[in-house]
Amino acid sequence: MYATPASAAPSRRTFLRTAFTAAVLAGTAAALAPVLRARRPRETLTPAPLTEETYRGRHIAVDLAGVRIDGRPLHVMRRADGSYLSGINHFQSFDTPLELARAAVDELGTNQLALAAPHHG
Repeated sequence: MYATPASAAPSRRTFLRTAFTAAVLAGTAAALAPVLRARRPRETLTPAPLTEETYRGRHIAVDLAGVRIDGRPLHVMRRADGSYLSGINHFQSFDTPLELARAAVDELGTNQLALAAPHHG
């Protein structure tokens, strides 16, 4: 006599239980995503050089990540007019990063670049 019809709409309790379960699953997936991504091996640590040469006995590599002299990073800044300058010789601009690296090698002589670039504070 008090039987509910089989086609009755889902109750509020069923709706809330489903929403809570979906929220827990989404939160767990968001928390585990960085861990699972970190387990994948990276293809390369440094991109392939766009330009690579030996100048005055020093190895110069120019790639998308920047300029390196003997594997050490050279701090390069792009000016508004499209030219480049560095901390080694910041009073002169150069048309290309390769020209800038050659000038830095000339200025460095036998000295090496520091492994960590200084930060402006």
